[in-house]
Amino acid sequence: MTVGFIMLAHQDLDRAAQVAAYWASHDSPVVIHVDARSDLRDFEGMKAALARHDNVRFAPRRPCGWGEFSIVAATLDAARIMLNDFPEVGHVYLSSGSCLPLRPANELAEYLTEHADTDFIESVTTEEVIWTVGGLDLERFTLHFPFSWKRHRRLFDRFVELQRKIGYSRRIPDGINPHLGSQWWCLTRRTLTAILDDPQRQEYDRYFSKVWIPDESYFQSLVRKHSTNIESRSLTFSRFDFQGKPHVFYDDHMQLLQKSDCFVARKIWPRADRLYQRFLDDNAKILVRVEPNPRKLDKVFAQANQRRIRGRDGLRMQSRFPRGDVWATQKTRGPYSVFEGFSELFSNFETWLERRTGTRVHGHLFDKREVKFSGGAKVYNGCLSNSAKLRDYNPEAFLVSLVWNTHGEHQSFQFGPADQQAIGDFLASDQNATIHVVTGAWSVPLFHSRMDFQRIRRIAARYQAIEARHVERLRSPHTRARVHVWTLAEFVEDPMTILKSVLDGIDPASSRKLTEVPRLADLHGFGQFVQKLKNEGMNPHSVGDFPLADMPGHGKPPIKAFAVR
Repeated sequence: MTVGFIMLAHQDLDRAAQVAAYWASHDSPVVIHVDARSDLRDFEGMKAALARHDNVRFAPRRPCGWGEFSIVAATLDAARIMLNDFPEVGHVYLSSGSCLPLRPANELAEYLTEHADTDFIESVTTEEVIWTVGGLDLERFTLHFPFSWKRHRRLFDRFVELQRKIGYSRRIPDGINPHLGSQWWCLTRRTLTAILDDPQRQEYDRYFSKVWIPDESYFQSLVRKHSTNIESRSLTFSRFDFQGKPHVFYDDHMQLLQKSDCFVARKIWPRADRLYQRFLDDNAKILVRVEPNPRKLDKVFAQANQRRIRGRDGLRMQSRFPRGDVWATQKTRGPYSVFEGFSELFSNFETWLERRTGTRVHGHLFDKREVKFSGGAKVYNGCLSNSAKLRDYNPEAFLVSLVWNTHGEHQSFQFGPADQQAIGDFLASDQNATIHVVTGAWSVPLFHSRMDFQRIRRIAARYQAIEARHVERLRSPHTRARVHVWTLAEFVEDPMTILKSVLDGIDPASSRKLTEVPRLADLHGFGQFVQKLKNEGMNPHSVGDFPLADMPGHGKPPIKAFAVR
């Protein structure tokens, strides 16, 4: 007794012919069904390539659609040819044109000889199914599906909802206990003959022609009626992602496929030359003589599905943009710091912080005129340009790329109300962000400017309004970033303590003793400047309760300028 193969092919017929020739040359009959919608020249080329094998047959061509009964009908046609033309066949193995044998053909024949009365088919009751996608388990057997799910998705969904509302339900024929499972099976001659010659066959075919995706339920249900010994598993190694789409195997999956111990794998990329060369060469195959056990690789595919669903933190794939928080737990690759008001208060804050922590400290990355990278770089890691126009096409993607391209090195940058504010919500919602804000610090450069005071007042009012909205967002209960906010008045009262806390947040292991500090801007007369803004009708509340000690009669200011030592 030997094993015969039914092959369902619809594309890449040259590869399908290559595999069929391998099986045929190892005394395994092959019956091939080629989708009627496949190119005629490709079909004729396939027939010519297999013409020298007298144990290869072609079933009548049918147009096959996804999830339609035509696939089952094509399989039944091929099965009838197999049983009639090859009486020596003891098992019939259903495969696709994208399948590839992983173990020697004679090893499969020996294995099936040892299990001469066993049907290998995944067959599970609808209550036990956990892999169905689309919300249809038992309903695929009781509802009517006149519309294609692939071509008319909206009509399909609406008609299903209509049937649910009116309580419509089809009668399941006597003798049928609905089961589901993988399409790829290996049945004994006795069981397959019983299915083909069942006296209720016409009734069953009519019924299953209206079942959704019958190729996953027709044989899986009927085998329960006719088989005496079922192994509810497939000898074909195939895996599906969270959307129900098959995983495609490429050349770099060679070791993974070998570890599965299965006899056949699906679905192989047609241009995986190394896989076809390796697994169609008997001299390169290793006799393992172990029980097929694809479940031992479940962990690998579970991790792959999780990576596809959740992505990698801070990485945007090229194929399509992920759906925000639905797809990733963290928006960026790693921790980074945002400083608001520090470069306005200290003349050398960026160089001081870079030298003190050994991290990368940028200027205002979201400056409206240009991206101010550390060191004045025009192009940064990952070919990020300093062009503000390019950055503003997608500010979030710009920041995500910067953090991803520099992972392993802590990034810090300056931000303020004069910058582009589109990134604000992203910063607040990113748990990797640590944001230090000195409110009202934007007023220090205005204080030192020589602009007309009325213009200064208008700019100050605008900056304060922008900053107020930003800080309100940072203080929202939905904020995930770590946020520290001080008014300018609070900061200048004790800048050393705040600077130490900033350093500890970036590098907790660093020394807590400050041996040098940045130069604080000259704030002599700043209290009078704040008062003048008030006198002009503006309330600079973000500055805080700044002292007026340097006004006439109020003595010396309490603020001393820091200098680098």
